[in-house]
Amino acid sequence: MLRAGDSLDLQTLGARLRSGAVRPANVVAGVLDRILARGDDKAWIHVLPRTELDARAAELERRGPDALPLYGVPFAIKDNIDLAGHPTTAACPEYAYVPQHTASVVQALLDAGAMLIGKTNLDQFATGLVGTRSPYGACANTFDARYISGGSSSGSAVVVAAGVVSFSLGTDTAGSGRVPAAFNNLVGLKPTCGLLSTRGVVPACRSLDCVSIFALTAADAAAVLDAAAKFDASDPYARRERAVSGPAAIAGCRIGVPRAAQLEFFGNQEAEELFAGAVAKLAQLGAQCVEVDFAPFLATARLLYEGPWVAERYVAIREFIERNPEALHPVTRQIISGGAKPTAADCFAAQYKLRALLREAEPTWSAIDLLVAPTAGTIYTLAEVEADPIRLNSNLGIYTNFVNLMDLSAIAVPAGFTPAGLPFGVTLLAPAFFDRSLCRLGDELQRALVDTMGATRLPLPLAAAAPAVRARRGVRVAVCGAHLSGLPLNHQLTERGARLVRACRTAPRYRLYALAGFSPPRPGMLREGEGQAIEVEVWELSTDAFGSFVDGIPAPLGIGTVELEDGEQVKGFLCEPYATRGAEDVSHLGGWRAYLQQGRGT
Repeated sequence: MLRAGDSLDLQTLGARLRSGAVRPANVVAGVLDRILARGDDKAWIHVLPRTELDARAAELERRGPDALPLYGVPFAIKDNIDLAGHPTTAACPEYAYVPQHTASVVQALLDAGAMLIGKTNLDQFATGLVGTRSPYGACANTFDARYISGGSSSGSAVVVAAGVVSFSLGTDTAGSGRVPAAFNNLVGLKPTCGLLSTRGVVPACRSLDCVSIFALTAADAAAVLDAAAKFDASDPYARRERAVSGPAAIAGCRIGVPRAAQLEFFGNQEAEELFAGAVAKLAQLGAQCVEVDFAPFLATARLLYEGPWVAERYVAIREFIERNPEALHPVTRQIISGGAKPTAADCFAAQYKLRALLREAEPTWSAIDLLVAPTAGTIYTLAEVEADPIRLNSNLGIYTNFVNLMDLSAIAVPAGFTPAGLPFGVTLLAPAFFDRSLCRLGDELQRALVDTMGATRLPLPLAAAAPAVRARRGVRVAVCGAHLSGLPLNHQLTERGARLVRACRTAPRYRLYALAGFSPPRPGMLREGEGQAIEVEVWELSTDAFGSFVDGIPAPLGIGTVELEDGEQVKGFLCEPYATRGAEDVSHLGGWRAYLQQGRGT
């Protein structure tokens, strides 16, 4: 069962789904209860019918979690992204259409076992960073309803921050996947342009658009990226991922910090102090913070909206806006209509200026590994944005508008709270294809700066931490048999205060045997040169609790070192080789739970 206060982060929920403690059908019921409990929060434009959600859950339960990395995980998509058979509105009812095909990136997530719950609100035609330009209503901040949620991916951020779904997709052309993350204590991953397919996405600026990911943790964002990053040859803007060697940890990183005189917080001293605190934390974590000239980046940010790229927004919906201009939100219409004015000469002149700015920024990247900046310099109330919609929106983009023009990868991470309890965020930026490195560094920084996820008040799950951190927190042990969640000996862990870290598999170097002579029946896992990946759960205990736990392990079982699928090494159950002679080899089943589900071992 999924209870109201249960966490939906991928690590926690994924472990429960794979253990069988929670079923996809329970997730559907729990998510719909949470939507109902929040009432009309303006976050959703379309929730899928219950019959369709139940059918999807039943389908997943028939298939089981094997080979489905996002098995049973609920997510949402911004309503400028297509789902076959359901309307795409781009927050403009008169524009709505029903696509025949699902967007490529959504299909990749469905193929990975995720469950799509519905489509979320946005600044109309993804034009804005505020979350207020929608006929479906303005999304409020999840921490204080007087403040904006950020946009344009407003609903996508709100439903994750509120703990309604595990992750969501937004789009990000000028910051729409990062500003709402900062305002709602979330991670916002803006991947390298083209890494996630935009086929089936209503264009804003097609040459700059990318699909973004909102998640409770940077580790979750990385897991979603792994499932979603499938090269799409049918998307002319898709790019094949290029392997790059990015930093693995903050310690030793050369991190560029804009000169103080080039930073703008629009009078928000609390935000300024939080940014200084984030930079200090990076230094404390071992980074070499290097002051850099931020002028080329700021100039590129201004170029996006002061230059001719708004013409791309006009081209994307030219036929519709010319035929039905009154259908648009007044501010949206004012901005997009301006895209009819630039000439071809203006476009070429802007391209030349952009190339000059890129060349000007090159020395910066030679001196640093990545750049840190505020995600936004301040936050505004709904009333303030209503009174001055264009200028204040522009203020929110000075640290985001340049990123896609300069072909950078970026991850926005939470960076603390103001005394009034409003979230603040910073963004780590790097050249294209450093996405996975940014996720690792973002995870480290998020954990150093905050300890809760979104607006849920739930603690961050334990990280797959460095050995020194693991030793400080406790001992991790991989279990593969009756100690798994829901099985007869699991109480030996829980009664010692053990905490489930994650459900995963071993490296493909093990054999699993059904040993005779135990009640309840037990498996024996043996490392061999060639083997299988075996399902395990990793639990963490205090050093004292681990000692008492090990004391109760009967021969021929023992504790050794187990290598996990991602290369991490933890303590774990292994078997003495003599005991496997004549025992049944059940390695092909992939785990002890699968063996028991066949009615064997009883």
